[in-house]
Amino acid sequence: MNPKIPIGLLATFLLATVSTAEAQQPKKVPRIGYVSGFDPATESTRAEGIRLALRERGHMEGQNIATEYRYAEGKRDRAPELLAELVVMVGAGGDPVEAGLVESLARPGGNVTGITNLSRELGGKRLELLKEAVPKLARVAVLYDPALPSLVLEVKEDLPVAARTLRLTLQPWEVRAADDFDRVFAALNKQRPDGLYVPGSANKRIADFALKSRLPSMYQSREAVEAGGLMSYGADQAESYRRVAYFVDRILKGAKPADLPVERPMKFEFIINLKTAKQIGLTIPPNVLVRADKVIK
Repeated sequence: MNPKIPIGLLATFLLATVSTAEAQQPKKVPRIGYVSGFDPATESTRAEGIRLALRERGHMEGQNIATEYRYAEGKRDRAPELLAELVVMVGAGGDPVEAGLVESLARPGGNVTGITNLSRELGGKRLELLKEAVPKLARVAVLYDPALPSLVLEVKEDLPVAARTLRLTLQPWEVRAADDFDRVFAALNKQRPDGLYVPGSANKRIADFALKSRLPSMYQSREAVEAGGLMSYGADQAESYRRVAYFVDRILKGAKPADLPVERPMKFEFIINLKTAKQIGLTIPPNVLVRADKVIK
């Protein structure tokens, strides 16, 4: 039996736990494999959040559990070599049933379970919030990686429906690699959209461009807003990390992933960077500002 069980987190980061049989063997220290698509610096906040949540449940790294970290550093082709058997997922933005990871949310049926953060389903809400914050918003540029199926579905199927209702024109831009940013940014500077929407993960380079170009921007994670983006709306990541500890704890105590229903997030957070708003010359309407769970000043 493979002693390490890599785990699974869709599109964002992957967490892995050990097999239950090994976890129950006396004098054996269960090993948890943490696999990320990013680098150690980018992943530090998530990793620390999960470590603290596991500690609250009595699982102390270096004492009664051991964690092995693997980072793909943005290279998706490294995933196969980093992953073996998926056991727990968190942060998945797409539908895990659609993706073929589980048979159903209620009964996963295999060796994958965890949390789906419903990123796709929240796309319309994000556009709505951006429109409310920028009433004159008409044209929105959408930056996405076409290699990620969940992002393609969001951009091609979900967002257009919301855009029609909000009377917005979407301008999708594919960004496949780091070299594409300069080309896309140059084009956006010429076309001058009214706003920027970034599904999936966003890096500081995008936030810096939006700030320099005075573009109101919307993201799905608070990290992008803390890096200088204008707003984000999505599942409360800290709460998701705490729930990861619940799944790992259950599996380490003998539960089968197939019997642990996949959870949907219960808490969502709306973050506004007021400092960024001032820098780009935008006044956030009071009725929008009052709804923010956190305001960065």
